[in-house]
Amino acid sequence: MSMTPSAHVDTFTRHHLPPADTWPALEFTLPELHYPERLNAAAVLIDDAVEKYGADRPALWTPDGSVWTYGQLQQRSNQVAQVLTEDLGVVPGNRVLLRGPNNPWIVAAWLGVLKAGAVVVTTMPMLRSTEVSTLIQLTKPVVAISDHRFVDELAIAAGEEVAVLTYGAGNGFDDDGDLASRCGHKSGKFTAVDTAADDVALLGPTSGTTGVPKVTMHFHRDILANADTFARYILEPTADDVFAGSPPLAFTFGLGGLVVFPLRFGASSLLTEKAGPVELAEAAAAAGASILFTAPTAYRAILKEKRGDLLRGLRMAVSAGEHLSKETWEAVHEATGLRLVNGIGATEMLHVFISAAGDDIRPGTTGRAVPGFRATILDDDGNELGPGSIGRLAVIGPTGCRYLDDARQTNYVVRGWNVTGDTFSMDTDGYFTYQARSDNMIVSSGYNIGAPEVESAIDQHPDVVENAVIGIPDEERGSIVCAFVVLREGVTGDATKRKEIQDFVKQTIAPYKYPRDVRFVDELPRNPSGKLQHFKLRDRVLSQDKTASQTEQLTPAGQSQA
Repeated sequence: MSMTPSAHVDTFTRHHLPPADTWPALEFTLPELHYPERLNAAAVLIDDAVEKYGADRPALWTPDGSVWTYGQLQQRSNQVAQVLTEDLGVVPGNRVLLRGPNNPWIVAAWLGVLKAGAVVVTTMPMLRSTEVSTLIQLTKPVVAISDHRFVDELAIAAGEEVAVLTYGAGNGFDDDGDLASRCGHKSGKFTAVDTAADDVALLGPTSGTTGVPKVTMHFHRDILANADTFARYILEPTADDVFAGSPPLAFTFGLGGLVVFPLRFGASSLLTEKAGPVELAEAAAAAGASILFTAPTAYRAILKEKRGDLLRGLRMAVSAGEHLSKETWEAVHEATGLRLVNGIGATEMLHVFISAAGDDIRPGTTGRAVPGFRATILDDDGNELGPGSIGRLAVIGPTGCRYLDDARQTNYVVRGWNVTGDTFSMDTDGYFTYQARSDNMIVSSGYNIGAPEVESAIDQHPDVVENAVIGIPDEERGSIVCAFVVLREGVTGDATKRKEIQDFVKQTIAPYKYPRDVRFVDELPRNPSGKLQHFKLRDRVLSQDKTASQTEQLTPAGQSQA
């Protein structure tokens, strides 16, 4: 596959792209998707925006009412680029790892890395050192930038190999270890590196369905493509919009909705570091937010607290990250008048590629292929199925799956299609309806959790002989992690041991991945060749829960409500 001459001095990412014959088909069917060969996404998002909308226009809000203007964001991102290139010797193509909650400095750092021609490695701030260490081994960053409150686990993982800069501690103007302090010594004048449109700009780790994360590779043009498809045609944003939402910027769902989309259209964004559903709704209402991004779990929680009034000032509310049921859609509509915009996306595609808005919404369906994309249903052999059939969701568009040096590329790309791991059906009008996940991914409160990763963490507990993890339905969270655990002989499986295992997992991997439901068993079901039969555990849960319901028991034996 022909590529534009790269601006990267460090050629690691280009040399570790998957073989060209394993790439998905790419289509650029909209005029907006015809980008120039030389393109730096950060220069487009902030430099071009300052020129078009003015330096004094609000860009980033925080719940305390403080604001960064477009001009301030431009200056600080330039200063970050200067620190990276002038002080730390970062060259185009080097990887820079980011770790922090949603706040203005993480946005400035993200833009600054791209301006320097480097590659952003996005990570969740709650990842533990073992998880961060795995990502460092895979992506080989030379610098890591972290919020000071989340540096301890990062420092353990980084060791002596990766330079670590913190921000937010306020340790003084001359603190060489503080990014903000270093930026204070810089002019704020920086010309973005003249990267190619198909230079890698972003490495986005996924939750591993085999226990090992996959790392998706996205070009500078890809970052703009999602704004020029889903945002432009479904959200139809204007410069007067204020975006808000719950997803972390380390999720490409959050990166698009809270950074790329607003900057692309001269709008502003409310960044909340950590907020429950009602707190998020309160902050969004106070900031005059017009577009909200969060998961169905959050919308249900807001209604449960009878605070639907907080959503009525929105122009548009987007639901993604987990299945949106027809019942939830109707409940939100009845309480607020909002017609929730449903959607499905993937880290491999960067953002949402099936959705619908306004009068095109059909409650209970996810929607149709977003302009710029086309989608279909495939059977197990990769053949397209007609309307009414149930099969694997597949999509083609201007973005697509490229894994960093990973043989699983051929599992995701089938005959040019990106196959997402979801089972859907499609009707004669091209509307897609979700059926189930078709892999080992558990989607809980909008978070993707790889079952094998949780199994690996539980196995490290000294009292565990073996375990198996599945996702089970949950009214509040969509799904929760359920672990079936075999303990070593002589150890009692009781409430104390259950909590001990849960706490152990929280200390081993990101806390949101822990098993909320732990069931102790004598053995796990296996086939004659010894392979675990997870489907039998799912059947067992359904059978136990049905029995419990019939006998008016609140929970199955051994189930934790933690």
